[in-house]
Amino acid sequence: MSKCAFIAIIGRPSVGKSALLNRICGEKVAIVSSVPQTTRNAIRGIKTCEQGQLIFIDTPGRHTSKRKLNKRLLNVSDRALQECDIVLYVLDAARAPGIEEGEIVSLLTPLADKTIVAINKTDAPGADINRAKEYVSLNLKLQEKHNAAASDNLSIYPVSAKTGEGIEKLLDALYALAPLGDALYGEDYYTDQETSFRIAEIIREQAINRLRQEIPHSLYVDIADLEYKETENKLWVRAFIIVERESQKGIVVGKGGEMIKKIRMGSLENLKKIFDWKIDIDLRVKSKKDWRSSDNILRKLIDIQ
Repeated sequence: MSKCAFIAIIGRPSVGKSALLNRICGEKVAIVSSVPQTTRNAIRGIKTCEQGQLIFIDTPGRHTSKRKLNKRLLNVSDRALQECDIVLYVLDAARAPGIEEGEIVSLLTPLADKTIVAINKTDAPGADINRAKEYVSLNLKLQEKHNAAASDNLSIYPVSAKTGEGIEKLLDALYALAPLGDALYGEDYYTDQETSFRIAEIIREQAINRLRQEIPHSLYVDIADLEYKETENKLWVRAFIIVERESQKGIVVGKGGEMIKKIRMGSLENLKKIFDWKIDIDLRVKSKKDWRSSDNILRKLIDIQ
């Protein structure tokens, strides 16, 4: 019989949750960056096969901070945990567990009966799978009822989002724990994100990856206009990269407009792989002072509904 489950992907920043989601779905669902907390929303990725349908919810990395932006990101993660059927807890094999890991374990302890653990980056330099396994074994008491296929009699699966190693075993475990149910999406769906959101995320990915030293978190992308020309099968986009200070605009534009040109061209190259349309982007830069402290802007950017 077919199975269907919502799976919340939880972990501290930069453990590779988004890369893992993309690997599982076989498509670019979530943007990826070395900048912590790149993910700002609950991003849905959909995996459908003969066993059923798994709907993954990629959440922002859990990090304690008093900033309004971070508090809202934590709310996104909390909401996903409340509504999911399964929790996929992701650790980084190359980083020792820290304070944030302890806080996540405390959060997941009441949910242990529906939690499966993935130890990611097993191919990374300095990876220590046994250290991660030992930490989980000592601190998170996983239930035995879904441990049959797991390594060392625990629901812990070493994986590599980069190479794909261990992904099939992880999926088998997730399907084994998933409840019976009919698929909610068609077989050809791998995400349910709106076009404007996906375009904004791709532009943001290109911007933060090129500006990660200068402007790591103080930018977002606003899609001001979309126009589809059916006769040309072309989508025209006007988008603005929004920064916090006037002085940052020059950094994004770059000398002679070189940086914003690279961001635009990189975005177009990535969007070609996602959409069948021809796409043209009119990309500009604006500043909105201290936008990360604005409740109105944060409500618009980060959906916790």
